[in-house]
Amino acid sequence: MTPEFSRPERIDTIGDRDRDVAIAANETERAALAERFGLIAIEGLEARFAIRREAAGIAARGRVTARVIQACSVTGDPIPANVDEPVALLFVTALGEGEEVELDAGDLDTVEYDGGAVDLGEAAAETMALALDPFPRSPGAEAALRAAGVISEEEAGPFGALAGLKAQLEKE
Repeated sequence: MTPEFSRPERIDTIGDRDRDVAIAANETERAALAERFGLIAIEGLEARFAIRREAAGIAARGRVTARVIQACSVTGDPIPANVDEPVALLFVTALGEGEEVELDAGDLDTVEYDGGAVDLGEAAAETMALALDPFPRSPGAEAALRAAGVISEEEAGPFGALAGLKAQLEKE
């Protein structure tokens, strides 16, 4: 299956020196990605990478930027969000079962690939999705929760229970 925003870079064109690659999703690609990631809209998605061949695989370092509209997790209201995320990936050939890649703590995130290309578009799309707040809340979310009878963590926790007891004792 080809991803909605596919920008393959052929392995045989990547050398041992940085090569700059800039990509941007078009309107159709952004609409398809918005559907996949459960967003109201993606108004822009761009990425810049410096790619190069390294001993362990293909390194891609750069930045992903995006402008999206998310739905409030409580009210469904539209919430604009911006992504400006650094990227540091190492594309490695698909590993066999039980096979591992040894990485130091400062190494790049590892992404497996098959075939003769790495997909920078899919890497950018996944980076954008991971950078978003999974439970965004609009300014009206708190009031909507209260109206539905949902209490806050502070009210539900042990200190909330003590505050409730204190309030009862003060009434008596």
